[in-house]
Amino acid sequence: MDNLMNLMQGFGDVLTPINLLLALVGVIVGTAVGVLPGIGPAMTVALLLPITYGLEPVQAFIMFAGIFYGGMYGGSTTSILLNTPGESSSVVTAIEGNKMARAGRAAQALATAAIGSFVAGTIGTVLLVLVAPQVVKFAISLGAPDYLAIMLLAFAGATSVLGSSRIRGFAALLLGLVIGLVGIDKVTGQQRLTFGVPQLADGIDVVVVAVGIFAVGEALWVAAHLRRNPGTVIPVGRPWMGKSDWRRSWKPWLRGTAYGFPIGALPAGGAEIPTFLSYATEKKLSKHPEEFGHGAIEGVAGPEAANNASAAGTLVPMLALGLPTNATAAVMLAAFTSYGIQPGPLLFQRESKLVWALIASLFIGNLFLLLLNLPLAPAWAKLLQIPRPYLYAGIIFFASMGAYAVNAQPLDLLLLLVLGLLGFGMRRFGLPVLPLIIGVILGPIAERQARMALQLSNGNASGLIGGPVAYVIYAVILLLIAWPLVAKLRRKIMTKDVVYSGGQ
Repeated sequence: MDNLMNLMQGFGDVLTPINLLLALVGVIVGTAVGVLPGIGPAMTVALLLPITYGLEPVQAFIMFAGIFYGGMYGGSTTSILLNTPGESSSVVTAIEGNKMARAGRAAQALATAAIGSFVAGTIGTVLLVLVAPQVVKFAISLGAPDYLAIMLLAFAGATSVLGSSRIRGFAALLLGLVIGLVGIDKVTGQQRLTFGVPQLADGIDVVVVAVGIFAVGEALWVAAHLRRNPGTVIPVGRPWMGKSDWRRSWKPWLRGTAYGFPIGALPAGGAEIPTFLSYATEKKLSKHPEEFGHGAIEGVAGPEAANNASAAGTLVPMLALGLPTNATAAVMLAAFTSYGIQPGPLLFQRESKLVWALIASLFIGNLFLLLLNLPLAPAWAKLLQIPRPYLYAGIIFFASMGAYAVNAQPLDLLLLLVLGLLGFGMRRFGLPVLPLIIGVILGPIAERQARMALQLSNGNASGLIGGPVAYVIYAVILLLIAWPLVAKLRRKIMTKDVVYSGGQ
């Protein structure tokens, strides 16, 4: 009941003309940017993050919620109409969605994506209301060693789940940890990695890192690779669904939500696993399995619902523990820190009004998303016809303006260029971006928790291990690290057994 009362108070803060207008603008701008080719939700949020400056924190996050959902839906539009997923979690949507579009059913594909996003987002946000405060109650009882273990779990999860190899994920994490070291040591007051530049004494702003790595790096990468490939935009009318489409979509929406939210809420979760699980489930349960690979509507409805439910699930560890589990959550965490707000167990106590206004605005933004994008889908499709040179030049221009607006320092523009080139190089050599962002944000926090744990134990290293919670988390970390090695060894043993039995 307390949660519902807090949520009602949040709706009271959101349901004012100016705040509703901000939510509406956030959805429109988020969708308009997110629908552009090669731009995923994380890049959309990072690129538009600076436009929330100058607003009160509550108003900024109300607008941010609209940008968040708008960017999510924009990515599915690009996947369906251009077969160009903005991020890995939209890949599955493109498999059947683009086939539907090429078969003249783009309207139905966009409709089931929009309605599935609304259903999954609404259910996921309701679960967020119910689950997050309970996670907070548990988290308040944890000490510094437990939090250190949770941070290490986030590092292990980001490096082991993402990317083409663990070594690349670990390398990206180390880059992020090094960037996070820049500035003044909070304990000793010594400058670290500032190279005598006074402006670096406060560290590199997380917003500059996020915009440089995501927006500039991605823009350079996509512009370099898709310059000669303008893409074929498939015309679309107003999205609609027939009775058969509704009948074939509602169960995949619910099943996708059931996959997406719990996996998204895991510290090593993300949207890739639930979207692939949803697609495999729908293919197995479908009464029309022959349509898969040729444009099955279930193959769009289920994964798109799983993607959006996972997005709501990622907000649970982000708000309750301060742990981002995907790129979009990492950028949102950067937005919190830019306002001097630290997500975690005390967030619901110290910034209760802000948190519940944000959660209420997720409901509002989700509703606006549905009401706006069904009639405006043809307009979003026309945005895809913007010539690529103008598109990416504009992205870099607005990213530069946004980064400069953070501190009004010319040095930030140089840092933006360097970080953009770093992001480009990471994509060139297959290094995942998310571990770097997690290292930048969580590295200083993990360092502070480790030092606090050592101070409490008078410098004894055993103080880093803590109690039962830390033991369980370290066991999970060992499992994450060792499982692929065990699986590889098991495959080798089985292969030898097969060869030996074949020789017999």
